[in-house]
Amino acid sequence: MTEETSTLTGQAPPPVRDWPSLDLDGTDFDPVLAGLMREGPLTRIRLPFGEGWAWLATRYEDVKLVTNDPRFGRNEVTQRQVTRMAPNFAPRPGSLAWADQPDHNRLRKAVAGAFTVGAMKRLRPRAQQILDELVDGVVRDGPPADLVERVLEPFPVTVVSEVMGVPAAEREQVHAWTRQIISTSGGAEAADRAKQGLYGWITETVRARAADTGEDVYSLLGAAVARGDIREEEAVGLAGPLQIGGEAVTHNCGQMLYLMLSRPELMERVRSRAGERGPVLDELLRWIPHRSSVGLARIALEDVELGGHRIAAGEAVYVSYLAANRDPGVFPDPERICPDRDPHPHVAFGNGPHYCTGAPLARLQIELLVDTVLERLPGVRLAVPVERVEWRRKTMIRGPRVLPVVW
Repeated sequence: MTEETSTLTGQAPPPVRDWPSLDLDGTDFDPVLAGLMREGPLTRIRLPFGEGWAWLATRYEDVKLVTNDPRFGRNEVTQRQVTRMAPNFAPRPGSLAWADQPDHNRLRKAVAGAFTVGAMKRLRPRAQQILDELVDGVVRDGPPADLVERVLEPFPVTVVSEVMGVPAAEREQVHAWTRQIISTSGGAEAADRAKQGLYGWITETVRARAADTGEDVYSLLGAAVARGDIREEEAVGLAGPLQIGGEAVTHNCGQMLYLMLSRPELMERVRSRAGERGPVLDELLRWIPHRSSVGLARIALEDVELGGHRIAAGEAVYVSYLAANRDPGVFPDPERICPDRDPHPHVAFGNGPHYCTGAPLARLQIELLVDTVLERLPGVRLAVPVERVEWRRKTMIRGPRVLPVVW
Protein backbone atom coordinates (compact mmCIF):
# COMPACT_ATOMS: atom_id res chain seq x y z
CA MET A 1 0.00 0.00 0.00
CA THR A 2 1.32 3.46 -0.82
CA GLU A 3 1.12 6.41 1.51
CA GLU A 4 -1.07 8.24 -1.01
CA THR A 5 -3.82 5.61 -1.02
CA SER A 6 -3.95 5.01 2.72
CA THR A 7 -6.96 7.21 3.45
CA LEU A 8 -10.45 7.55 2.10
CA THR A 9 -10.21 11.33 1.91
CA GLY A 10 -6.92 11.50 0.05
CA GLN A 11 -5.19 13.14 3.00
CA ALA A 12 -1.84 11.86 4.22
CA PRO A 13 -1.96 9.08 6.82
CA PRO A 14 -1.15 10.02 10.40
CA PRO A 15 2.58 10.14 11.21
CA VAL A 16 4.20 7.11 12.83
CA ARG A 17 4.86 7.88 16.50
CA ASP A 18 7.47 6.05 18.55
CA TRP A 19 6.03 4.70 21.78
CA PRO A 20 8.89 3.85 24.16
CA SER A 21 8.52 1.71 27.24
CA LEU A 22 8.05 4.28 30.03
CA ASP A 23 8.56 3.70 33.74
CA LEU A 24 5.75 5.76 35.27
CA ASP A 25 5.19 6.50 38.94
CA GLY A 26 1.82 6.23 40.61
CA THR A 27 -1.34 6.02 38.57
CA ASP A 28 -0.31 8.70 36.09
CA PHE A 29 -1.81 8.11 32.66
CA ASP A 30 0.78 7.39 29.95
CA PRO A 31 1.60 10.79 28.36
CA VAL A 32 2.40 9.17 25.00
CA LEU A 33 -1.02 7.51 24.88
CA ALA A 34 -2.69 10.75 25.95
CA GLY A 35 -0.96 12.53 23.05
CA LEU A 36 -2.03 9.84 20.59
CA MET A 37 -5.64 10.16 21.76
CA ARG A 38 -5.50 13.90 21.09
CA GLU A 39 -4.15 13.35 17.59
CA GLY A 40 -7.16 11.33 16.49
CA PRO A 41 -9.17 8.16 16.94
CA LEU A 42 -6.81 6.26 14.62
CA THR A 43 -3.06 6.85 14.71
CA ARG A 44 0.10 4.90 13.87
CA ILE A 45 2.72 3.66 16.33
CA ARG A 46 6.11 2.00 16.48
CA LEU A 47 6.91 0.03 19.66
CA PRO A 48 10.34 -0.91 21.10
CA PHE A 49 10.56 -4.39 19.53
CA GLY A 50 9.48 -6.11 16.33
CA GLU A 51 9.35 -4.53 12.89
CA GLY A 52 7.51 -1.74 11.10
CA TRP A 53 4.52 0.19 12.43
CA ALA A 54 0.91 -0.55 13.35
CA TRP A 55 -2.39 1.28 13.48
CA LEU A 56 -3.74 2.17 16.93
CA ALA A 57 -7.46 2.57 17.69
CA THR A 58 -8.24 4.59 20.82
CA ARG A 59 -11.92 5.52 20.54
CA TYR A 60 -14.34 3.28 22.45
CA GLU A 61 -16.55 2.63 19.42
CA ASP A 62 -13.59 1.68 17.22
CA VAL A 63 -12.00 -0.50 19.91
CA LYS A 64 -15.26 -2.44 20.26
CA LEU A 65 -15.50 -2.85 16.48
CA VAL A 66 -11.93 -4.08 15.95
CA THR A 67 -12.09 -6.56 18.84
CA ASN A 68 -15.39 -8.09 17.71
CA ASP A 69 -14.98 -8.06 13.92
CA PRO A 70 -13.76 -11.23 12.14
CA ARG A 71 -12.07 -9.02 9.53
CA PHE A 72 -9.34 -8.51 12.14
CA GLY A 73 -7.53 -11.72 13.06
CA ARG A 74 -4.99 -12.74 15.68
CA ASN A 75 -3.60 -15.95 14.17
CA GLU A 76 -1.84 -14.13 11.33
CA VAL A 77 0.27 -12.23 13.88
CA THR A 78 2.07 -15.45 14.82
CA GLN A 79 3.65 -15.53 11.36
CA ARG A 80 4.99 -11.98 11.57
CA GLN A 81 7.39 -9.78 13.52
CA VAL A 82 4.82 -7.05 14.19
CA THR A 83 6.04 -4.02 16.15
CA ARG A 84 5.45 -4.92 19.79
CA MET A 85 6.09 -4.12 23.44
CA ALA A 86 7.56 -7.47 24.57
CA PRO A 87 11.20 -8.33 23.84
CA ASN A 88 10.47 -12.02 23.36
CA PHE A 89 7.91 -13.23 20.83
CA ALA A 90 7.29 -16.96 20.79
CA PRO A 91 3.53 -17.57 20.50
CA ARG A 92 2.43 -21.04 21.51
CA PRO A 93 0.24 -23.14 19.21
CA GLY A 94 -3.18 -23.48 20.81
CA SER A 95 -3.03 -20.27 22.80
CA LEU A 96 -6.45 -18.64 23.07
CA ALA A 97 -4.74 -15.28 22.66
CA TRP A 98 -3.82 -16.05 19.04
CA ALA A 99 -6.81 -18.19 18.00
CA ASP A 100 -9.50 -17.06 15.57
CA GLN A 101 -12.92 -18.66 15.15
CA PRO A 102 -13.92 -21.45 15.06
CA ASP A 103 -10.78 -22.71 16.84
CA HIS A 104 -11.17 -20.11 19.58
CA ASN A 105 -14.50 -21.48 20.83
CA ARG A 106 -13.27 -25.07 20.58
CA LEU A 107 -10.24 -24.29 22.72
CA ARG A 108 -12.06 -22.12 25.23
CA LYS A 109 -14.63 -24.86 25.83
CA ALA A 110 -11.89 -27.09 27.26
CA VAL A 111 -11.33 -24.81 30.27
CA ALA A 112 -14.64 -22.94 30.52
CA GLY A 113 -15.91 -25.17 33.33
CA ALA A 114 -13.23 -23.89 35.70
CA PHE A 115 -14.39 -20.27 35.39
CA THR A 116 -18.20 -20.42 35.53
CA VAL A 117 -20.29 -18.50 38.05
CA GLY A 118 -20.97 -21.80 39.81
CA ALA A 119 -17.28 -22.63 39.98
CA MET A 120 -16.57 -19.21 41.50
CA LYS A 121 -19.26 -19.74 44.15
CA ARG A 122 -17.68 -23.05 45.10
CA LEU A 123 -14.24 -21.47 45.17
CA ARG A 124 -15.20 -18.45 47.28
CA PRO A 125 -15.02 -20.09 50.76
CA ARG A 126 -11.61 -21.60 50.02
CA ALA A 127 -10.31 -18.32 48.59
CA GLN A 128 -11.54 -16.48 51.68
CA GLN A 129 -9.77 -19.03 53.89
CA ILE A 130 -6.49 -18.52 52.03
CA LEU A 131 -6.84 -14.76 52.38
CA ASP A 132 -7.79 -14.91 56.05
CA GLU A 133 -4.70 -16.97 56.84
CA LEU A 134 -2.49 -14.37 55.15
CA VAL A 135 -4.15 -11.46 56.94
CA ASP A 136 -4.00 -13.37 60.24
CA GLY A 137 -0.24 -13.31 59.89
CA VAL A 138 -0.24 -9.57 59.18
CA VAL A 139 -2.43 -8.85 62.21
CA ARG A 140 -0.35 -11.13 64.43
CA ASP A 141 2.92 -9.45 63.45
CA GLY A 142 1.44 -5.97 63.74
CA PRO A 143 2.18 -2.81 61.79
CA PRO A 144 3.87 -1.79 59.63
CA ALA A 145 3.35 -4.30 56.83
CA ASP A 146 3.91 -4.36 53.09
CA LEU A 147 0.55 -5.35 51.61
CA VAL A 148 2.14 -6.40 48.33
CA GLU A 149 4.57 -8.82 49.92
CA ARG A 150 2.25 -10.13 52.63
CA VAL A 151 -1.13 -10.25 50.86
CA LEU A 152 -1.45 -8.94 47.30
CA GLU A 153 1.22 -11.18 45.83
CA PRO A 154 0.76 -14.50 47.67
CA PHE A 155 -3.06 -14.48 47.57
CA PRO A 156 -3.66 -14.45 43.78
CA VAL A 157 -0.71 -16.77 43.20
CA THR A 158 -2.13 -19.30 45.65
CA VAL A 159 -5.71 -19.04 44.36
CA VAL A 160 -4.73 -19.29 40.71
CA SER A 161 -2.46 -22.22 41.55
CA GLU A 162 -5.37 -24.03 43.21
CA VAL A 163 -7.70 -23.35 40.28
CA MET A 164 -5.03 -24.53 37.86
CA GLY A 165 -3.99 -27.51 40.01
CA VAL A 166 -0.36 -26.57 40.77
CA PRO A 167 1.06 -28.68 43.64
CA ALA A 168 2.00 -26.57 46.67
CA ALA A 169 5.68 -27.56 46.49
CA GLU A 170 5.99 -26.24 42.93
CA ARG A 171 4.15 -22.93 43.25
CA GLU A 172 7.14 -20.74 44.02
CA GLN A 173 9.00 -21.93 40.93
CA VAL A 174 5.92 -21.42 38.73
CA HIS A 175 5.48 -17.94 40.19
CA ALA A 176 9.13 -17.08 39.46
CA TRP A 177 8.61 -18.01 35.81
CA THR A 178 5.37 -16.03 35.41
CA ARG A 179 6.89 -12.97 37.11
CA GLN A 180 9.82 -12.97 34.67
CA ILE A 181 7.57 -13.45 31.64
CA ILE A 182 5.63 -10.22 32.29
CA SER A 183 8.83 -8.29 33.00
CA THR A 184 10.78 -6.40 30.36
CA SER A 185 13.97 -6.52 32.46
CA GLY A 186 16.51 -9.11 31.46
CA GLY A 187 15.57 -8.80 27.79
CA ALA A 188 14.51 -11.50 25.36
CA GLU A 189 16.92 -14.12 26.74
CA ALA A 190 15.53 -14.04 30.29
CA ALA A 191 11.93 -14.04 29.05
CA ASP A 192 12.66 -16.96 26.74
CA ARG A 193 14.26 -18.99 29.55
CA ALA A 194 11.23 -18.36 31.76
CA LYS A 195 8.83 -19.37 29.00
CA GLN A 196 10.77 -22.56 28.29
CA GLY A 197 10.74 -23.43 31.97
CA LEU A 198 7.03 -22.72 32.46
CA TYR A 199 5.79 -24.37 29.29
CA GLY A 200 8.03 -27.39 29.79
CA TRP A 201 6.55 -27.82 33.26
CA ILE A 202 3.00 -27.37 31.90
CA THR A 203 3.60 -30.03 29.24
CA GLU A 204 4.69 -32.57 31.84
CA THR A 205 1.76 -31.68 34.10
CA VAL A 206 -0.87 -32.02 31.36
CA ARG A 207 0.55 -35.41 30.39
CA ALA A 208 0.46 -36.57 33.99
CA ARG A 209 -3.22 -35.59 34.37
CA ALA A 210 -4.54 -37.56 31.38
CA ALA A 211 -6.53 -39.96 33.56
CA ASP A 212 -7.54 -37.44 36.24
CA THR A 213 -11.19 -36.56 36.86
CA GLY A 214 -10.53 -33.42 38.90
CA GLU A 215 -12.02 -29.99 38.24
CA ASP A 216 -8.70 -28.11 38.21
CA VAL A 217 -7.58 -26.69 34.86
CA TYR A 218 -4.67 -29.08 34.31
CA SER A 219 -6.94 -32.06 34.94
CA LEU A 220 -9.55 -30.66 32.54
CA LEU A 221 -6.85 -30.15 29.92
CA GLY A 222 -5.32 -33.57 30.46
CA ALA A 223 -8.73 -35.19 30.04
CA ALA A 224 -9.51 -33.09 26.94
CA VAL A 225 -6.27 -34.22 25.31
CA ALA A 226 -6.98 -37.85 26.22
CA ARG A 227 -10.44 -37.58 24.60
CA GLY A 228 -8.99 -36.03 21.46
CA ASP A 229 -10.89 -32.75 21.89
CA ILE A 230 -7.66 -30.74 21.73
CA ARG A 231 -4.03 -31.48 20.94
CA GLU A 232 -1.37 -31.51 23.65
CA GLU A 233 0.34 -28.40 22.25
CA GLU A 234 -3.03 -26.63 22.33
CA ALA A 235 -3.55 -27.60 25.97
CA VAL A 236 -0.14 -26.17 26.84
CA GLY A 237 -0.84 -22.97 24.93
CA LEU A 238 -4.18 -22.64 26.72
CA ALA A 239 -2.73 -23.07 30.19
CA GLY A 240 0.16 -20.61 30.03
CA PRO A 241 -1.77 -17.30 29.90
CA LEU A 242 -4.19 -18.54 32.55
CA GLN A 243 -1.29 -19.36 34.86
CA ILE A 244 0.26 -15.95 34.24
CA GLY A 245 -3.06 -14.19 34.88
CA GLY A 246 -2.62 -14.14 38.66
CA GLU A 247 0.07 -11.47 38.27
CA ALA A 248 -2.52 -8.99 36.95
CA VAL A 249 -4.71 -9.26 40.03
CA THR A 250 -1.77 -8.44 42.32
CA HIS A 251 -0.94 -5.24 40.52
CA ASN A 252 -4.44 -4.11 39.57
CA CYS A 253 -5.62 -4.47 43.15
CA GLY A 254 -2.42 -2.80 44.32
CA GLN A 255 -3.36 0.24 42.26
CA MET A 256 -6.91 0.22 43.61
CA LEU A 257 -5.80 0.09 47.24
CA TYR A 258 -3.16 2.75 46.58
CA LEU A 259 -5.90 5.06 45.27
CA MET A 260 -8.05 4.44 48.34
CA LEU A 261 -5.10 4.97 50.68
CA SER A 262 -4.04 8.18 48.96
CA ARG A 263 -7.53 9.68 48.51
CA PRO A 264 -9.37 9.99 51.85
CA GLU A 265 -12.71 10.81 50.22
CA LEU A 266 -12.54 7.64 48.13
CA MET A 267 -11.60 5.54 51.16
CA GLU A 268 -14.50 7.00 53.12
CA ARG A 269 -16.92 6.23 50.28
CA VAL A 270 -15.75 2.62 50.08
CA ARG A 271 -15.80 2.14 53.85
CA SER A 272 -19.14 3.80 54.59
CA ARG A 273 -21.12 1.96 51.91
CA ALA A 274 -19.69 -1.53 52.10
CA GLY A 275 -22.73 -3.06 50.42
CA GLU A 276 -22.27 -0.87 47.36
CA ARG A 277 -18.64 -1.54 46.53
CA GLY A 278 -19.35 -3.24 43.21
CA PRO A 279 -19.83 -0.03 41.19
CA VAL A 280 -16.79 1.56 42.85
CA LEU A 281 -14.59 -1.39 41.89
CA ASP A 282 -15.89 -1.22 38.32
CA GLU A 283 -15.04 2.47 38.21
CA LEU A 284 -11.54 1.78 39.51
CA LEU A 285 -11.10 -1.01 36.95
CA ARG A 286 -12.03 1.54 34.27
CA TRP A 287 -9.72 4.23 35.62
CA ILE A 288 -6.49 2.50 36.65
CA PRO A 289 -3.73 2.37 34.01
CA HIS A 290 -3.34 -1.36 34.47
CA ARG A 291 -0.74 -1.97 31.77
CA SER A 292 2.12 -0.32 29.94
CA SER A 293 1.48 0.53 26.29
CA VAL A 294 -0.76 -1.98 24.46
CA GLY A 295 -1.39 -5.72 24.46
CA LEU A 296 -1.58 -8.00 21.43
CA ALA A 297 -2.00 -6.96 17.80
CA ARG A 298 -4.46 -8.06 15.15
CA ILE A 299 -4.02 -8.20 11.38
CA ALA A 300 -6.57 -6.83 8.93
CA LEU A 301 -7.65 -9.79 6.80
CA GLU A 302 -9.20 -7.49 4.19
CA ASP A 303 -9.39 -3.75 3.54
CA VAL A 304 -11.41 -2.06 6.29
CA GLU A 305 -12.61 1.54 6.56
CA LEU A 306 -12.15 2.91 10.06
CA GLY A 307 -11.93 6.41 11.49
CA GLY A 308 -11.72 8.03 8.06
CA HIS A 309 -8.84 5.80 6.97
CA ARG A 310 -8.50 2.64 4.98
CA ILE A 311 -6.67 -0.09 6.86
CA ALA A 312 -5.29 -2.32 4.13
CA ALA A 313 -5.34 -6.10 4.24
CA GLY A 314 -2.19 -7.34 5.96
CA GLU A 315 -1.64 -4.28 8.16
CA ALA A 316 -1.29 -4.63 11.92
CA VAL A 317 -3.80 -3.00 14.27
CA TYR A 318 -3.66 -2.43 18.02
CA VAL A 319 -6.45 -1.25 20.29
CA SER A 320 -6.04 0.54 23.61
CA TYR A 321 -8.55 -0.51 26.25
CA LEU A 322 -7.05 2.15 28.52
CA ALA A 323 -7.91 4.84 25.98
CA ALA A 324 -11.37 3.40 25.34
CA ASN A 325 -12.05 3.57 29.07
CA ARG A 326 -11.22 7.30 28.97
CA ASP A 327 -13.41 8.09 25.94
CA PRO A 328 -15.45 11.17 26.96
CA GLY A 329 -18.19 10.19 24.53
CA VAL A 330 -18.93 7.13 26.70
CA PHE A 331 -17.60 8.19 30.11
CA PRO A 332 -18.33 11.87 30.83
CA ASP A 333 -15.52 13.57 32.75
CA PRO A 334 -13.34 10.48 32.20
CA GLU A 335 -10.33 11.72 34.18
CA ARG A 336 -12.35 11.85 37.38
CA ILE A 337 -13.08 8.78 39.52
CA CYS A 338 -16.88 8.71 39.84
CA PRO A 339 -17.91 5.92 42.28
CA ASP A 340 -21.55 6.06 41.25
CA ARG A 341 -21.01 6.02 37.49
CA ASP A 342 -23.88 4.12 35.88
CA PRO A 343 -24.17 2.34 33.52
CA HIS A 344 -20.62 1.05 33.44
CA PRO A 345 -19.64 -0.53 30.11
CA HIS A 346 -15.88 -0.47 30.74
CA VAL A 347 -13.61 -2.76 28.74
CA ALA A 348 -10.97 -3.41 31.41
CA PHE A 349 -11.32 -7.16 30.80
CA GLY A 350 -11.33 -6.82 27.03
CA ASN A 351 -14.12 -7.30 24.53
CA GLY A 352 -15.41 -9.78 21.99
CA PRO A 353 -14.21 -13.37 21.66
CA HIS A 354 -10.96 -12.54 23.47
CA TYR A 355 -12.71 -11.19 26.56
CA CYS A 356 -10.61 -12.37 29.52
CA THR A 357 -11.35 -16.02 30.34
CA GLY A 358 -10.31 -15.46 33.95
CA ALA A 359 -12.42 -12.32 34.49
CA PRO A 360 -14.83 -14.03 36.95
CA LEU A 361 -11.85 -15.24 39.00
CA ALA A 362 -10.20 -11.81 38.92
CA ARG A 363 -13.41 -10.13 40.10
CA LEU A 364 -13.79 -12.60 42.93
CA GLN A 365 -10.25 -12.02 44.14
CA ILE A 366 -10.46 -8.22 43.93
CA GLU A 367 -13.73 -8.17 45.89
CA LEU A 368 -12.31 -10.41 48.60
CA LEU A 369 -9.06 -8.46 48.84
CA VAL A 370 -10.71 -5.06 49.20
CA ASP A 371 -13.36 -6.28 51.66
CA THR A 372 -10.92 -8.23 53.82
CA VAL A 373 -8.15 -5.62 53.98
CA LEU A 374 -10.58 -2.84 54.94
CA GLU A 375 -12.43 -4.94 57.51
CA ARG A 376 -9.45 -6.69 59.12
CA LEU A 377 -7.12 -3.68 59.23
CA PRO A 378 -9.23 -0.90 60.78
CA GLY A 379 -8.00 2.58 59.98
CA VAL A 380 -5.48 1.24 57.49
CA ARG A 381 -3.33 4.02 56.01
CA LEU A 382 -0.04 4.45 54.19
CA ALA A 383 3.04 4.14 56.40
CA VAL A 384 5.02 6.49 54.13
CA PRO A 385 4.20 9.70 52.23
CA VAL A 386 2.41 9.06 48.94
CA GLU A 387 5.43 10.14 46.90
CA ARG A 388 7.61 7.52 48.59
CA VAL A 389 5.56 4.53 47.46
CA GLU A 390 7.80 2.61 45.06
CA TRP A 391 6.44 1.46 41.71
CA ARG A 392 7.35 -1.44 39.49
CA ARG A 393 9.90 -0.89 36.72
CA LYS A 394 10.49 -2.63 33.39
CA THR A 395 7.16 -4.39 33.36
CA MET A 396 4.12 -4.74 31.15
CA ILE A 397 1.67 -4.71 34.08
CA ARG A 398 1.80 -1.59 36.23
CA GLY A 399 1.42 -1.46 40.00
CA PRO A 400 3.13 -0.58 43.28
CA ARG A 401 6.24 -2.61 44.05
CA VAL A 402 5.56 -2.15 47.75
CA LEU A 403 2.54 -0.81 49.64
CA PRO A 404 3.62 -0.17 53.26
CA VAL A 405 0.71 0.42 55.65
CA VAL A 406 -0.11 0.85 59.32
CA TRP A 407 -3.47 0.48 61.04
